[in-house]
Amino acid sequence: MENKKYADIDFAKLDIERQKRRGAQEAVFCECKTDEQLIKIFQTFKEHGQNAIGTRASNKQAQAVKNILPEIEYNEKARVITLINNPVEKIGEIAICTGGTGDIPVAEETAQTAEFFGSSVKKYYDIGVAGIHRLFDKIDDIRKANVIIAVAGMEGALAGILTGLVDIPVIAVPTSIGYGSSFKGLSALLTMLNSCAEGMTVVNIDNGFNAGYSASQINKLIAKGRNN
Repeated sequence: MENKKYADIDFAKLDIERQKRRGAQEAVFCECKTDEQLIKIFQTFKEHGQNAIGTRASNKQAQAVKNILPEIEYNEKARVITLINNPVEKIGEIAICTGGTGDIPVAEETAQTAEFFGSSVKKYYDIGVAGIHRLFDKIDDIRKANVIIAVAGMEGALAGILTGLVDIPVIAVPTSIGYGSSFKGLSALLTMLNSCAEGMTVVNIDNGFNAGYSASQINKLIAKGRNN
C-alpha cells in the first residue's frame, strides 16, 4: 500500500519522506528482523530510489539481502548494511577516537553511519589513557576536525580528557568492553555523564549509530558555514 509520506509493507511503514523532512534517510535496526523482512525493506527503499542503512546486521542477514540485492555493501566489523542509490558527497571532517582496540567495532558503526550521512571521517584508534602519549602524538591532527567522537569502555576516561584539550564538540560513546566491574558499559557511561569537562555530549552504551548521526549533523552545519 502506497502513501505519500510512507510506504506501507504490512509489517513496516517506511518513512520515505524523511529525507525531505529531516535531510537524512530512515535507518533500519536489523537485529530483531527476519531475513525476509530485511529483503523486503531494502527492496522497497531501492524501488523508491533511496539510499538505506541497516545497523546491527549479522553476516547471515547481510548475505540474505545481498543474494537479492547484490549492490549492497556490508561492513562485518561494524555490522552495517548500506544500499547506495544516489552518490553521497562527503564534506567536513569528523575525528573518531577509541580508547582501545576492543572499542573498534562500535567506532566502525559510528564511522559507517557518519559517512553514509555525508561526512568525511578520520580514525584514531587505540589512543587510550593507559598510554596517554599516544593521544598527545595525535592531538594536533584531531583538533583539525569539526567534531570529535570518543569511543571508550572500561572506565571511559578518554572522552573527558579529549574534551578538556579541544575547543570543538565532543560526543562520547561508552562501550560494553571491560571486566566485570565495568557492568557492561555502565561504568564508562557514568564516568562520561559525570565528567567535569564541560560541553561533552554522551550517547547510550554501544550506540555508535546515534553518535555518528549526531556528529554528522553538527559537522555538516559547520562545514557549510565555513564555505558560505
